[in-house]
Amino acid sequence: MSVELVGLALLMAAVTYPARAIPLLLPGFDRLPRVVDEYLRLIGPGVLAALAAVNVLVVVDADGSDRLEAGIELVAVLVCIGVVAWRRSLLLGLLLAVGLVAVARALGMG
Repeated sequence: MSVELVGLALLMAAVTYPARAIPLLLPGFDRLPRVVDEYLRLIGPGVLAALAAVNVLVVVDADGSDRLEAGIELVAVLVCIGVVAWRRSLLLGLLLAVGLVAVARALGMG
């Protein structure tokens, strides 16, 4: 077990804890303007979407260079988005997307 990243984890905890504790410690903090509240609610999904886009579209070659590639993972993401928009079911969309990628990889397509 390596302890090289323990310091980094403690630093990240020290940086992120105040942002999470402020609503608990300051009375009336839950009365933010509606625009600010809506913006803050979109930060999490926005960050997750950015991370997913990088993992789906960016491929790192053996020499360390990056390139964009549209593969079966991108098709699965689009299927998931379509199912969620059509059926309003994130679980169904995720299951279909994961199943699509699993089948494609099993068939040697992904």
